[in-house]
Amino acid sequence: MSTTAIKGSVTIEEVAATAGVSRSTVSRVVNGSTAVSPSALESVRRAIAELNYVPNRAARSLASRQTHAIALVVPEDITRFFGDPFFASVVAGINARLSRSDYVLNLFIASDDPGDKTTAYVRSGSIDGAIIVSHHTSDTFIDRIASSVPVVYGGRPVRERADAFYVDVDNVQGGREATEFLIANGRRRIATITGPADMPAGVDRLQGWRDALAAANLPEGPIEDGNFTADGGAHAMRRILELPGDRPDAVFVASDLMARGVLAVLAAEGVGVPSDMAVMGFDDSPVATSVTPALTTMRQPSREQGEHMASVLLDILAGREPERVTILETELVVRDSV
Repeated sequence: MSTTAIKGSVTIEEVAATAGVSRSTVSRVVNGSTAVSPSALESVRRAIAELNYVPNRAARSLASRQTHAIALVVPEDITRFFGDPFFASVVAGINARLSRSDYVLNLFIASDDPGDKTTAYVRSGSIDGAIIVSHHTSDTFIDRIASSVPVVYGGRPVRERADAFYVDVDNVQGGREATEFLIANGRRRIATITGPADMPAGVDRLQGWRDALAAANLPEGPIEDGNFTADGGAHAMRRILELPGDRPDAVFVASDLMARGVLAVLAAEGVGVPSDMAVMGFDDSPVATSVTPALTTMRQPSREQGEHMASVLLDILAGREPERVTILETELVVRDSV
């Protein structure tokens, strides 16, 4: 594969002359080939740094029929994307992995558009592959993307296919362990505030809560959807407090962001946490230590998820055969809210 410098800049021939190697050796180094001796590799890297050589990505793309661009598609609104620390951590992980490759990341927040612009761009040949996170049942445009380029999903896809690659945490087990911890701490009337029913993470964490209650022969407490947002969590908590009968003595909240809204409502209503009601979150995002009391929560390794998503996609693009399903473990982090 040949590499040409940007017009008017240092050429690959100049790098080769400075390094005392052939043009093809420089090209192999720039393109990440391992078929280069350690001494030649060091000479070329030193020459590149000395001459401030910048490869012409466009020329390389024409030669390889690759754009060296990856799309991160987030079917959410901008407020949700920039307001949820989960996304920041996932993007940081993706970027960290891609920074060690020759690929660049393009971000598409597709909420205000039914996917048409994003799909058209992807199918135009402008990217080599896509990572899709936070998808909903209604996001049918994702299927059109998946039919055009290799795709890795962040989280179990809403419509599982035999050929789908995805990276997820064990949300059912995480929900179960969270609820089991509440039960072990003497809580018997346990409510839950869920994510949306059209998202696998919301469905799976709810299932884990149900499994733990059933195993302990406890009745299911109130169930309210908090939409994975702080406002949604607050509204859901108000609805639970307004229900007739005994109040729950604990609530499993399926995200830390929703739990922030829950804690604000409980404080305003004079409900002690954890004396009157224990609150369990999910994520172990920065939110967990910024609220009062500090949140007991299930940690999901979101940055690691991002790194794994990028690694799987890079393996696919390189012609390797990565595992189709990668499931990472959650971990209980005990603080002050239980």
